[in-house]
Amino acid sequence: MTKAVRYDEFGGIDVLRLDEIARPVPQDGQVLVETRAAGINPGEAAIRTGSMADIFPSTFPSGQGSDVAGVVTEVGLGVDEFSVGDEIIGFSNTRSAQAELVVVDVDNLTPKPPRVSWEVAGSLYVAGSAAWGAVHSVRLRKGDTVVVSAAAGGVGSLVVQLARRAGATVIGLAGRNNHEWLRSHDVIPVEYGDGVIDRIRDAAPSGIEAFIDTHGGGYVELALALGIDAERIDTIADFSAAAKHGVKTEPGPDAEPGAQVLAELAALIAEGHLEVPIANVYPLAQVRLAYAELERRHTHGKIVLVP
Repeated sequence: MTKAVRYDEFGGIDVLRLDEIARPVPQDGQVLVETRAAGINPGEAAIRTGSMADIFPSTFPSGQGSDVAGVVTEVGLGVDEFSVGDEIIGFSNTRSAQAELVVVDVDNLTPKPPRVSWEVAGSLYVAGSAAWGAVHSVRLRKGDTVVVSAAAGGVGSLVVQLARRAGATVIGLAGRNNHEWLRSHDVIPVEYGDGVIDRIRDAAPSGIEAFIDTHGGGYVELALALGIDAERIDTIADFSAAAKHGVKTEPGPDAEPGAQVLAELAALIAEGHLEVPIANVYPLAQVRLAYAELERRHTHGKIVLVP
């Protein structure tokens, strides 16, 4: 037997529990991973509440989580790429990563570089892929100016760094307590809240070419009010506004995040070119506390579960 996060119905954090389940068995083309770290994400909370049931239907009992990093403990038939004992970063497409043992398709894995910590590795896929895809979606070029909402959050903190690597001037919307971190990464900090549109204009007197929204709640409309073309606005959080105004919500046809992108991001981290801030680490048994913190939406960086 082994332990995994489960829930039997849609609801708040109180539906989450840690269950004893049968040991998973890898099938052809799969490996069994002993989890060292598993990141948590706002999308998982939305799926658990049922607010995204039309896009991500659930069957119960449901597991939870996509991000995972750990050690290969068993391999299925036809797996030559990885062996028992290999340290990996990966992702599950079956909402099962928040567990002691996780079955993962071999195509969803990449080796973990030694210089990447378990906490960072285990929180990389969802936020990293979203950030990578958003930057590619708005086609950032050297000399562009881009605004990023929730710029110090789990996704936003990666967006601003990747946008700087693309050669853009980056304006990051965040609370004052995160402004020093943004400045240290060559990002122009602007406080969110009343009057933010005027503060953005003051920070970008020559104009703004793109906007990446990682928070939702009116930022698509704000981007349009700034005169930014819909083709260069991307939101990962406000799908109704995207549908209404025709802005982007996906990486686009030339950007398909997967294991290759995961490997690229891990290499940047290992080489010191990309930082993944870790806001907090919780034991798996405290999954409710972890999501309670996440859903307050004021963390700087990622929250991670460890067995």
